[in-house]
Amino acid sequence: MELLCPLNLPPYPFKITEQNGQYFLFDDLRKKTILITHEEWVRQHFIQYLTAQKQYPKTLIQLEGGLKLHGLAKRTDILVYNSSAEKILLVECKAPSVKITQKVFDQIARYNMVHRVPLLAVTNGLQHFFCRIDFTSQKYFFLDKLPDYEELR
Repeated sequence: MELLCPLNLPPYPFKITEQNGQYFLFDDLRKKTILITHEEWVRQHFIQYLTAQKQYPKTLIQLEGGLKLHGLAKRTDILVYNSSAEKILLVECKAPSVKITQKVFDQIARYNMVHRVPLLAVTNGLQHFFCRIDFTSQKYFFLDKLPDYEELR
């Protein structure tokens, strides 16, 4: 699969450079140039989708945050907070070639055992799944679309 392949997300005017056959992109949130991998390509598009289409404030988005799970260091792809510093959205990004399977849902569920976020998203850039967690009833509900930031306030 081509590295900069089209995704099932709107295209964005990224600042992309090429050096020695590798592509780099200026990450607007981290304010630095990063190597584009297949997964990073999806993550960058999804961040733009969150901020441009869904109006999630850039200042409330954390990328590749660390967590401890059963004594092991893990990293979440995207974690979004509200203005009260409460976690509201956890996103797991995969490369477009990675199928969204039960294993991927299990991964984000394990991460959410630590974070306890009410809204989850899983994407490979081509398919997107959104899920609301009701911790009281211990149930989850799939959503047709990701709520706008204003809907979560």
